[in-house]
Amino acid sequence: MSATELIRHYYEAFNRGDWDAMLGLLAEDVAHDINQGAREVGREAFRAFLTRMNRCYRERLEDIVIFGEASGTRAAAEYVVVGEYLATDEGLPPARGQRYRLPGGAFFELRGGKIARVTNYYNLQDWLKQIQ
Repeated sequence: MSATELIRHYYEAFNRGDWDAMLGLLAEDVAHDINQGAREVGREAFRAFLTRMNRCYRERLEDIVIFGEASGTRAAAEYVVVGEYLATDEGLPPARGQRYRLPGGAFFELRGGKIARVTNYYNLQDWLKQIQ
């Protein structure tokens, strides 16, 4: 599978809410750089992240554009996050079902046909303004 196909499958699984399929595309020791936050390592840490996200947010990615580097070891994606803030996430303002739409992106490192690193980015200040 090419780098862009791997990332396409990853985002298709995300949009279906198929966490097991997403996790199956990750290396066991995947590094996950959370937007403006810490790095978490391992598939189980990623599973815990998805569980929290699923509780607090309902999101769908639209207008996904995937870029692949020629060696197949790096990829990137740009997209629009369309979401709803369902339950208050720790350290963030109270959730009241606020809807939001904002651009985002991710960088990937690939190894052995799996995603070895995911670095996510979106503008947190833009999101905060939308949910106030």
